[in-house]
Amino acid sequence: MAKFSKSNVPQFSVDIYQNEFLPEGGREVNAIVTVTSTGGGTSGGQPLPGPASAGGGAAPSAGVVIMVDCSGSMEYPPTKMRNARDATAVAIDTIRDGVAFAVVGGTHQAREVYPANGTLAVADPTTRAQAKQALRKLTAGGGTAIGTWLRLADRLLASTDVAIRHGILLTDGRNEHEKPEDLQATLDACTGRFTCDARGVGTDWEVKELTGIASAMLGSVDIVADPAGLAADFQAMMENAMGKEVADVSLRLWTPQGSEIKFVKQVAPTVEDLSARRTEAGPRAGDYPTGSWGDESRDYHVCVQVPVAGVGQEMLAARLSLVLPQPDGTVEVLSQGLVRAVWTDDMAASTRINPQVAHYTGQAELAQVIQQGLEARKSGDMDGATAKLGRAVQLASASGNEDTAKLLSKVVDVVDAASGTVRLKARVADADEMTLETRSTKTVRVKK
Repeated sequence: MAKFSKSNVPQFSVDIYQNEFLPEGGREVNAIVTVTSTGGGTSGGQPLPGPASAGGGAAPSAGVVIMVDCSGSMEYPPTKMRNARDATAVAIDTIRDGVAFAVVGGTHQAREVYPANGTLAVADPTTRAQAKQALRKLTAGGGTAIGTWLRLADRLLASTDVAIRHGILLTDGRNEHEKPEDLQATLDACTGRFTCDARGVGTDWEVKELTGIASAMLGSVDIVADPAGLAADFQAMMENAMGKEVADVSLRLWTPQGSEIKFVKQVAPTVEDLSARRTEAGPRAGDYPTGSWGDESRDYHVCVQVPVAGVGQEMLAARLSLVLPQPDGTVEVLSQGLVRAVWTDDMAASTRINPQVAHYTGQAELAQVIQQGLEARKSGDMDGATAKLGRAVQLASASGNEDTAKLLSKVVDVVDAASGTVRLKARVADADEMTLETRSTKTVRVKK
């Protein structure tokens, strides 16, 4: 385990869990990498030290843009728009002094609600009061083009030199006034520039659409089926954003000649495949983005294919480094760890599956079979849906993922969890089905 400590920067540590023993001819090495950050989110509500601002104080350390759906559907029922305004006001109250912020109203086009001058305001009692006053002018009307909201948020966040750049996006409907390829182009343009949490209120939005946005922007996604729950959810999201202290951390993987990375996945607190997001970082090295960090711990599953070697030989399969880009173009190494491969003819050693690897392999399968089962159910393939969701119940039970097990029980009647024997419910509420799909990638950690 290696650690990095520097004033005003969280301390990172890396722990690697693997069975390094391979049978003769074995080529696949699996490891779970636990990354822990401590010391973040401890600025006591004050902005971190930064370059002096024009006003003589410290420049903002973070910027956040709240994007509120103001399309016509937000007026039905009328409480929805009111709840959205109230939730945004609660989020504004949660922004700590010194953080730069803005509010965007989203329809088929994006509009600056506050401060409405092409940049961000700096949070203090006066600007928070002004922002909440501006919220009263939010009314519902128009269509939905989420890409325009994200592009405006990107422009606003780029107007201020801040280390942490974050968005919060609320919608109640489908992205009907924008072509899918236009939204994808926006996501491609904004990826890596800021992170974004997404929330769907009610049940008239598209789960895959919103999860795709959150995934691309390295943020969280969830459903708020009852608009009355928006305020608490917005407060929690903003508190989490305020706890971030370091951005743009990447997991750098170096492999020796003849070895290659098969995949890199975040597996806790949610499943997120990062493999396709690799950017080259020198000979035989690649960077995988992890986003912003506060006080937290995440797990990653790394799979490496190594060249064949004889019994008794050992090699370094991969070297992992957490890196942080610096203004001068270099990177700061925050922490490091090693993945090893040792060939043995001891069958017991080479066939033993590391508990962490086994657990997260099951959690990744759990997310996959839930999504496949719900898709089969929508398409009318009831036998396929029963089989997939039965397997999901079995995996959730075996791994102790009680939250997912409860969500599954609203979609299927569980006959026997251990064997995965279930019956599809004849009627399922839209909110229950959407909640299961939205939260399908949430995982539980290995029991100690």
